[in-house]
Amino acid sequence: MISVAGVLLAAAFIYGVGHLRQTARADAPCSPALNLSKKLAPLAIGEVAALTMASKPLQMPDLAFVDGDGQSKKLSDWKGKTVLLNLWATWCVPCRKEMPALDRLQGKLGSDKFAVVAVNIDTRDAEKPKAFLRDANLTRLGNFHDTKAKVFQDLKSIGLALGMPTSVLIDGQGCEIGNMAGPAEWDSPDAIELIKAAAAP
Repeated sequence: MISVAGVLLAAAFIYGVGHLRQTARADAPCSPALNLSKKLAPLAIGEVAALTMASKPLQMPDLAFVDGDGQSKKLSDWKGKTVLLNLWATWCVPCRKEMPALDRLQGKLGSDKFAVVAVNIDTRDAEKPKAFLRDANLTRLGNFHDTKAKVFQDLKSIGLALGMPTSVLIDGQGCEIGNMAGPAEWDSPDAIELIKAAAAP
């Protein structure tokens, strides 16, 4: 006769195996991103030395914002592309300083394989970021914005937004490759080499 303890032990074992399998399935889509982050680590030098490479599989939340026409956009709209997601604001001096480099990066590498998605989080005056992009002649970046700054809170909740600007390099499956707190010269040779390697097939 099987004891109660034996039944409980067997149930615990079955649950444990099932839980491990479920966790593995959850991590599986992001395993390639984790492998890529390890491969790219030696390229995180010079102007992009502050890029923190992912150390565990992390599926990004499907961040929601709007474009310049007021149309709803989600991060998943760029599925299949490597994305450099950047959060910026006009009140953030380092943000304003790095925007031209992001615009040039999009001009150099923007394609069906890569995109810079710069999302503004000004909450008071929606015209200010639009005017900034126009006056600085930043024509390659889309006018994406979230006037409630929920994208910042969503990233903060998973430990990826510690300040402004915040940038996250994301693979085509929506998984984190690496992240950076603070500005960078995103069109520097160091950055170009890293982004090209990240977006390579």
